[in-house]
Amino acid sequence: MRPVRDLAFVGFLLALLGFGFRKPFLFVLAYVYVDIVSPQRLTYLLLNSVPISLIIVGLAMLSYFLVDDKRDSRVAPRQMLMLMLLAYCAVTTSQADFPVEAAFKWDWVWKALLFAIFLPLTLRTRLRIEALALFMILSAGSIIIVGGIKTIASGGGYGALNLMIDNNSGLYESSTIATVAIAIIPLILFFTRHGTIFKPDWKVKLFAYALCFSCLLIPVGTEARTGLICIGILAVLMLRYTKRRVLYIALMAVGGLAAIPLLPQSFTARMDTIGNYKADSSASTRVAVWKWTWEYVKDHPFGGGFDAFRQNKLTIEKVETDKTASGTDVKQTLEYDKARAYHSAYFEMLGEQGFPGLVLWLLIHGIGIFRMEMLQRRYAKKTAEHQAWIGPLASALQQGHIIYMFGSLFVGIALQPFVYMLVGMQIGLDTYARRREHEAAWRPLVKRIGGAEHAPAGNAGAV
Repeated sequence: MRPVRDLAFVGFLLALLGFGFRKPFLFVLAYVYVDIVSPQRLTYLLLNSVPISLIIVGLAMLSYFLVDDKRDSRVAPRQMLMLMLLAYCAVTTSQADFPVEAAFKWDWVWKALLFAIFLPLTLRTRLRIEALALFMILSAGSIIIVGGIKTIASGGGYGALNLMIDNNSGLYESSTIATVAIAIIPLILFFTRHGTIFKPDWKVKLFAYALCFSCLLIPVGTEARTGLICIGILAVLMLRYTKRRVLYIALMAVGGLAAIPLLPQSFTARMDTIGNYKADSSASTRVAVWKWTWEYVKDHPFGGGFDAFRQNKLTIEKVETDKTASGTDVKQTLEYDKARAYHSAYFEMLGEQGFPGLVLWLLIHGIGIFRMEMLQRRYAKKTAEHQAWIGPLASALQQGHIIYMFGSLFVGIALQPFVYMLVGMQIGLDTYARRREHEAAWRPLVKRIGGAEHAPAGNAGAV
């Protein structure tokens, strides 16, 4: 079976690259697929010995600069901010506290940031923006569907849900995939109403709703507490666009209560630790790491470079309470640990890149959420076919981004490539909308007829 699976991955990738020589934008989509799914880690032969991600991103950039139409390309302020962050990370890497480990992380971080800077330049049409969103959803969906099926079959378990490979990195890490799975639900729902690549008929809607259900199963199967928090944030965000809010809240409450008896006991037991983090070793360790990071950055305001956490030494205080007939017993214990990861994107940026890096990171994401809000409001009442999709897509991207920002409070995914693809899509949508507005407002000078100036109707709003 292994050679057959390897041939399937290789065949699909070669076919995609082959079409890319006719339609160069497919090289961009091929890189998205490779970066998210990592087929080279899923195969035993052929792909695992070839630097396919580097080859494909090279083809994508080379084809853009040589043959793609660049008249509609625009550079946005956030691309410059990401370029500044990239340069700053390069400097901190050269002066890192742990040069070898920092160089290993830098090897994939610079690719993620550089591709995110490049990506918006290629998103000059609605078709390309939708194709990117679709590839991101389906690539992540290939992992999520496997996780959902295994959750239904076995119930999953913390650290026990195998998502095709044992390598605990990228989207195959439990808390990361739980965050991403919930973050893409608004984007999936967008295609049930406004998709043009696949018309939103009953088959598309059925698949989309099934994929959303699978996304909701991922936090259950992985038992990632972050996923439960992300589901709560999604429920609150969707309330904004619900007309019958009282009915929506009632249905959510009933659905939540009905789901509790169906959940694995290990899942509910793990979720209970959210309210009593002092009694949980994992949660208490995170708090101790965050305290250490804050003290460290006071003396190192420019950070310690990638993997600076390796030098931490922690004293962890656990407090357990047990109710007895005579009252409540409180038990305090001390544990010691060292070299524990940040488990928070915010503290990851603070500890590794210091205050300048954290500010740049917050600006990149904060501006993105703000710009999507502006787009959503501007196009909320547009009904023309070429405009009606912009507001809902901006809203979906904003919701996914907000879910990521909350989820990343508890996961070290500050520089996760998937999120920067989402940022690149936001920038592409923003620059596309502004360009179309300028085209619609522009009218060429024409000959005066009868003393009046006339302009042709044109089709500036066409896709």
